[in-house]
Amino acid sequence: MRSRQRMLAAAMRLLLKCLRLGRRRRFKLVRQAGQLWHYGRLCLRSLLYNSFTNGDVVLDSLFEPVYWLVDHVTRWFGVVFVALVIGLTSSIVAIVYICLLPLILQTYTPAWICWHLAYGHWNLIMIVFHYYKAITTSPGHPPQAKNDLTGVSICRKCIAPKPARTHHCSICNRCVLKMDHHCPWLNNCVGHYNHRYFFSFCLFMTMGCIYCSISGWDMFRDAYAAIERMKLLEKERLQVAANQTYYQTPPPTFTFRQRAFHKSVVYLWVLCSSVALALGALTLWHAALITRGETSIERHINKKERQRLQKKGKVFRNPYSYGSWDNWKVFLGVDVPRHWLTRVLLPSPHLPHGTGLSWELPPCMTKQRTPLLAI
Repeated sequence: MRSRQRMLAAAMRLLLKCLRLGRRRRFKLVRQAGQLWHYGRLCLRSLLYNSFTNGDVVLDSLFEPVYWLVDHVTRWFGVVFVALVIGLTSSIVAIVYICLLPLILQTYTPAWICWHLAYGHWNLIMIVFHYYKAITTSPGHPPQAKNDLTGVSICRKCIAPKPARTHHCSICNRCVLKMDHHCPWLNNCVGHYNHRYFFSFCLFMTMGCIYCSISGWDMFRDAYAAIERMKLLEKERLQVAANQTYYQTPPPTFTFRQRAFHKSVVYLWVLCSSVALALGALTLWHAALITRGETSIERHINKKERQRLQKKGKVFRNPYSYGSWDNWKVFLGVDVPRHWLTRVLLPSPHLPHGTGLSWELPPCMTKQRTPLLAI
């Protein structure tokens, strides 16, 4: 009896010892897992720690694949966009010469004929010249040698000197002097040497589209009414033909040439009006930037700088702005009064002021300005 009790007590002690060892081992495993978790979390935070990280940086990182896709698609589709601009513009010019010009010569007075011929051809020449120069002129790139420039920053992507107002284009994969933006309709960057060509093309294309829309309004209404009348007569003709034999079907009321003429006039007016609205808004936007002496990129930079200095009780001053009127003179390259005719109203391949590497006072400026960012 006693031996049985001893065996039972020994078994109980062995069971308690096993349970105690199992609990210790379990607690040890839990403690080791917790230590590994905290250690991994510390390593991850140490690798990803950045005092400048905020919500904007996280969003930029998440959208980086989208930016990469857009950059590469824009680079390859630039040729398609240029061909589309040339094709649409050529179609409008062809319609004007084939359909509208003979009608103008037959119905308008000699004074109106001279006006349309002079203004239309001048506007067309300005559009073709500035678009050709905008797509073929390099916007300007800084030199790659580090000893050529002093007092400039270094581009983090090119690892090359980056002068003032220079920015890196992810599509061209190069730094561009006085970069405004990359335009897919030009398949080129808009920068220091072709900014004037780009804006002049937008301006004269808008003027041309407005001219076509206004002068072709009466023709558009007549053509639209004729097309509606054609649809109605075609429906009536089909109803009559359904009750007759094949040989008794009446001939078409309108010829193919008449149909093509009316549809071409409607196409011309709709396309010109749409382009005038869209491109006109873009032209006004760039005109406002030029008036302030800014580019599209500098607008965002100056806005943040203005807000930052405003909190400190300071006033931001753009060092590249010489006043509204003088900004236009510098942008257009007008040094003397006759340049308004030879360089603005007529095609001119003159270069802009400066090299884009440094920004001295232009020769057309008569008074000095203090290039301060804040006072």
